Amino acid sequence: MPNIQYFDSYHNLIDKLGYLVYPEHSINTPNKIGVVMNQNDLKWENIRAWLLWLALPLLLGILIASAIPQPVIGIIRLDDAIYSYTARDMIAQINYAIDHPEIRAVVLAFDSPGGTVVDTEAVYMELARLREKKPVVTAVNGMAASGAYYLSAGTDYIYAKPTSLVGNIGVINYLPSAPFIFEEIISTGPYKLWGSTRDSEMRQTDMIKEGFFKAVMLGRGDRIKVGPEVVLSGKIWIGSEAVRIGIADKLGSETDAFNKAAELAKVTNFETVDLRELAVTSPPPSPFFIQSPEGVTLPYPSEPGTYLLFIPQLPVKK
Repeated sequence: MPNIQYFDSYHNLIDKLGYLVYPEHSINTPNKIGVVMNQNDLKWENIRAWLLWLALPLLLGILIASAIPQPVIGIIRLDDAIYSYTARDMIAQINYAIDHPEIRAVVLAFDSPGGTVVDTEAVYMELARLREKKPVVTAVNGMAASGAYYLSAGTDYIYAKPTSLVGNIGVINYLPSAPFIFEEIISTGPYKLWGSTRDSEMRQTDMIKEGFFKAVMLGRGDRIKVGPEVVLSGKIWIGSEAVRIGIADKLGSETDAFNKAAELAKVTNFETVDLRELAVTSPPPSPFFIQSPEGVTLPYPSEPGTYLLFIPQLPVKK
């Protein structure tokens, strides 16, 4: 005969275990191991279902985010004068930034003394098209003088280092020679060989200067804290002074310019890209500046013309 007391003790033990696991199902009901396990499995199934419903939107969001390109802040560098080649190079990069929506803003990094009037104006007009669509911020590294400052004034914000060289707002022109006659050349007018009189060339130079001033005032507006006589004096200021008089906005580095551009574009978690590596550009032609017989680059343009250009003094030999 089986020991009845043994079976009673066994069932009592099972009842106690069931009460510890699911007390609500153990009072006044015969507890069975299968029932407890089925209820446990049911609860875990419910938990897994809820976890799945929570995880699906998160997973879907991750997949959508991975399909969207990361925001890009492009950089356009100018470490030369502004002339036909560098102007084409910059315009190609500007157009690339306009045409590609993943590029959300652009930083111009300058170390340039300026250049020709017509090439500076060409870049300025394309820059205006870019600025209609995306923020543009300037970072002055070594120098943004004359034509380079002309472009800087057409951006949303200007950073300069404390000792960067900024300004030199004005025009340099080479006056034509006084007309004289070449016996071997026939021309249909006294200025056919020279293009204009000295007086008219001086008036045109003054008109270009006024256009430069209007571009500065259009871009800077009430941020300029000095009058026209100071702005048009042709002075070149160090960065800290340029900020004080409103020619630049703030002292800072390229990193600051990137962060400001991202702020204006309302993006975070961005990457930076050199647009010259993406835009198709042609190889550089002959140098813009005069080369000495020894191969030294002199700070003078190799061709006469009208320039928005800073020309520093050469060291004086004693």
